[in-house]
Amino acid sequence: MKLIFVHKTAASRTLEIGRWSWAALSVICIGLPLGLMAMGYELGQRQGAAIAQEARLSEAELNASRRAGDLAQLSADARRKLEAMTRKLAELQVRVTRLDALGTHLTALAGLEGGEFNFAAEPALGGPMMPLLPESQTSLPAPLKDAFDGLSVALSDREMQLDILAGLLFDAEAQTEAIPAGRPVLSGWLSSAYGSRTDPFTGKRAWHQGIDFAGAEGDHIIAVASGVVSWSGERTGYGTLVEIAHGDGLITRYAHNRENRVEVGDLVRQGDVIALMGNSGRSTGPHVHFEIFKHGRAVDPSSYVRRTLR
Repeated sequence: MKLIFVHKTAASRTLEIGRWSWAALSVICIGLPLGLMAMGYELGQRQGAAIAQEARLSEAELNASRRAGDLAQLSADARRKLEAMTRKLAELQVRVTRLDALGTHLTALAGLEGGEFNFAAEPALGGPMMPLLPESQTSLPAPLKDAFDGLSVALSDREMQLDILAGLLFDAEAQTEAIPAGRPVLSGWLSSAYGSRTDPFTGKRAWHQGIDFAGAEGDHIIAVASGVVSWSGERTGYGTLVEIAHGDGLITRYAHNRENRVEVGDLVRQGDVIALMGNSGRSTGPHVHFEIFKHGRAVDPSSYVRRTLR
């Protein structure tokens, strides 16, 4: 093949290329771009695979991190619940100890040593063998459930004995005064009734199992009935609390006090000053939260408040 190069000012030149030279030139002119394209495609594929692998690894690491975070959150929640249950168990144990001390004190006061009342012994139990629920159906671990069940039985036993003792310790006049009557304050006003209400802290509907009497800090709180002080001290939610057992299954509670004037085991008469009004516990201002329990169930105190003092 001949190639003729034409120039305006110079003579034309002719270049003769052989068949093999032309073939080599064709390969260079056509093959080189194709080779470069193939190399570029291969590099692109490798880079894309590397990026995809990195993305997969990043997603796996992210998922693993999320799972680890979820497990850590679950562990923290479980630890908080266990701590709450442990505190509740400790509170119940303290209540049993106080009731034992109160029972022993009252037994000695009534001169009943060696009699049927024994607060130092475990409650006598019995009954037919019943199958346990499968562990999956119980809400507490077996050791904690056993501890709570044991304390519940002990509390019921102590409360029953105290109820009988309270009845033995009062004369006829005191028995009449052992029925709650009147308001637990000398001055003040009803600020919240018994039943459903809007919770002052959460703003949601909630059940209020007592009635509130608002007043001034330090106002006198009086016993609405004669009885035996079964609790005097702090209790979760109630703040500083006085609880009095009146016999016949009746118990009154006076909560959020600034200061208690009675101790566990004290015999109080209707109208005695038992505490000073305060703002302790879950409270928004000075008041007394007043509850009445009958045979372990909270009842509306209003009917007792309306009774005439004798």
